[in-house]
Amino acid sequence: MLEQVWILGGLRSFIGVKDGIYRHVPAEMLGARILTEVIARYELPEDEIDLILGGNAVGGGGNITRLALLEAGIAPCVPALTLDLQCASALEAITAAAARIESGMADLVIAGGLESASTQPLRAWNQNHPLFEPSSFTVARFIPGRQGEQVMLEGAERAALEHEVTREEMDPWVLRSHRLAARARKEGSLADVCVSVAGSTQDEGIREHISQRLLDRLPFLLPNGSRITAGNACLMHDGAAFVILCSTRWLKRHGRTANVRLRLGDTVGGDPLQSPCAAPLAARRLLKKAGLSYSQIDAFEINEAFAVIDVLFARAFPGIEDRYNIFGSALAYGHPYGVSGAMILLHLMKALEEKDGRYGLCGVAAAGGVGSAILAERIS
Repeated sequence: MLEQVWILGGLRSFIGVKDGIYRHVPAEMLGARILTEVIARYELPEDEIDLILGGNAVGGGGNITRLALLEAGIAPCVPALTLDLQCASALEAITAAAARIESGMADLVIAGGLESASTQPLRAWNQNHPLFEPSSFTVARFIPGRQGEQVMLEGAERAALEHEVTREEMDPWVLRSHRLAARARKEGSLADVCVSVAGSTQDEGIREHISQRLLDRLPFLLPNGSRITAGNACLMHDGAAFVILCSTRWLKRHGRTANVRLRLGDTVGGDPLQSPCAAPLAARRLLKKAGLSYSQIDAFEINEAFAVIDVLFARAFPGIEDRYNIFGSALAYGHPYGVSGAMILLHLMKALEEKDGRYGLCGVAAAGGVGSAILAERIS
């Protein structure tokens, strides 16, 4: 019989804009701070942690999650590994952790992600590589025959054009995201899942006074572009977030309780040239596997790296606005690539609590046309 997987809790850093509050704080130190706080706040016995699994997209490699563990002073007997699915790295790390617990291979796993756009290394091809050029680059190669610093912007622009999503259709989602995020900050809706790192006191990207007039003044980001602007695309960010996953037997052994169960995780491949389309694709397949209608989902948390994702999702699942990203999302908070999946899962748990809901779904569209999604169930 498969083990049930429970989410005991989790924490995230405040999210910083590239070269902002964390400009001198590398990803491993961001991760170390959150891991330290998660273990302390939830009183986890280190010798019972079976694995720490972290997502990372633009770090220096070399198993940065293990480095963060050691920087945190966590017992070296605890293993750690790093997963890279770009924007969906943390969500996939959580799904992989859940699979270990469900199969009986583990009872207690910490999973999430850590990212620093501010300190990411420059990369260069070896001179033996067919793509060798003497210059460095920062954005990995996701599609055969294509590489460039603007590849994600190009994918979003292409998706908007292909699906006839206009700038005017995207702008209301931008305003909504910042408005809801500003309200959530004022009301302290997410205060108990946020941790100060290096003196940070709030998420850096939220703009309380953003207006349509400002959005109208923003230029298109691509030469000859007609859709994607600095307003309807997220910036680059730094942060860390981790959640604690455990088995029913671990809870019983320690006399603890949890009220959110991770029901199902899924990953789907889509058009690599239009990666934003993978978010509704992953959600649709996950719901089909779970045997649920989208009308049964009480809260959606979808990583809106681009506002075109919001539009495509709303078209795929009409009438969900009152259940969708109720605290705002990446256009306001930010999108630290390897972290976002864990961050939105934490937001999803708070949304289910606020709405006294049962089912919640979070999803991420990742570079290369991959979509990742998780279904959670709150047990009242």
